[in-house]
Order: sequence, then C-alpha cells, then structure tokens
Amino acid sequence: MKEMSRKDIENIIPHRDPFLLIDKIVEVELGKRIKAVKYVRQEEYYFKGHFPSNPIMPGVLIVETIAQAGAVSVLMLPENKGKLVLFAGIDKARFRRVVKPGDEMTVEVEMESFKRNIGRAKGRAMVGNDIACTADIMFALG
Repeated sequence: MKEMSRKDIENIIPHRDPFLLIDKIVEVELGKRIKAVKYVRQEEYYFKGHFPSNPIMPGVLIVETIAQAGAVSVLMLPENKGKLVLFAGIDKARFRRVVKPGDEMTVEVEMESFKRNIGRAKGRAMVGNDIACTADIMFALG
C-alpha cells in the first residue's frame, strides 16, 4: 500500500479542517490495523487556549486522532463505503506523555471485534519511541 495523503483521507471520512486530525496513513491492513501520522503544528487552533505559554495537545484530541484512524480503517472496507462511524465509548484511556508543537505523533489502531455494526479496537499514540496515550475505543457503524 502506498501512503495516503490528507486528500485521500478526506475521500474516506467526513472530517474536515479544523477537525481532521490525521495528516497521512502509512500502513493499513483492511479491517485489521492501521497506522497514521499527525504532524502537531504550532498554529493548531487548540494551542491558543491549551495552554498559551506551554502548548500541550489536549488528551481528548489525541483519543479523537486514534478514533479517526480507526474510522478510516473501517470505512476502507468496500461494504462500509459511504457509511458513518460514530464514537460509542472509550475505556482504559491513559496519558503517559504530553504532545507538543513540533511533535510527529504516530497512531496505531488494531481492530478487536466487529459484530452487528458495533466494533471495538485498541489504539495507541506514540511520539518517537514514547507512548503518549493508549485507549480502547468502541464505535458504531451507521
């Protein structure tokens, strides 16, 4: 698989700026796993208030980045094209490292189960070799 750009991602999920948090997809195993990259830029809208003198990416947006990568993986399956993936739950979210402007955050999501339009996945966000966040997510396909 060749890398997927933001434009490619926009053809799969409905998210758009300023809320599309994935910059590229670097690996995907359809319906099983995905690896995406987020370039954390100083000009991100949320740094204006979180926190101006010490900008840190909000943890909920790190989890959202994990969820968006998972959504791309699910919606790449031909039978799911054009559908919507909705957040249904977050469990065991842990934040271990702050994510700051200039960081390249890599997100990996592995699907665990998918039955009757409800799915579960494990995700993690990394900066270099450091784990920034881990979370189990649940989603509904509509």
